[in-house]
Amino acid sequence: MGRFVTQAIYIVFALVETILSLRLILKLFGANAANPFVSWVYETSNSILDPFRGIFPTKVLDGVFVIDFSTIFAMIIYAIIALLLTWVITLITAPIEHQIQKKK
Repeated sequence: MGRFVTQAIYIVFALVETILSLRLILKLFGANAANPFVSWVYETSNSILDPFRGIFPTKVLDGVFVIDFSTIFAMIIYAIIALLLTWVITLITAPIEHQIQKKK
């Protein structure tokens, strides 16, 4: 049970990290927001990024390259949350799984 839950957590957070990574790369290289794929990535990542928006300024280099520090910070925080959740699940389920193993 615990293994299933931790794998589900990793899958969900891997998807979140992937979407945020795509956003970071597309913003960095100034992707055309009118492109359907780019637009989809931006729209999908908006709700994931909302709690972190405006924490850090966005840096524009050479008028083209955009470094979105809020996205980087969000990626770090979501990774920490995933690790903490899996740690808590392991703490809760390890004694239960140990008891099940003893009964076998």
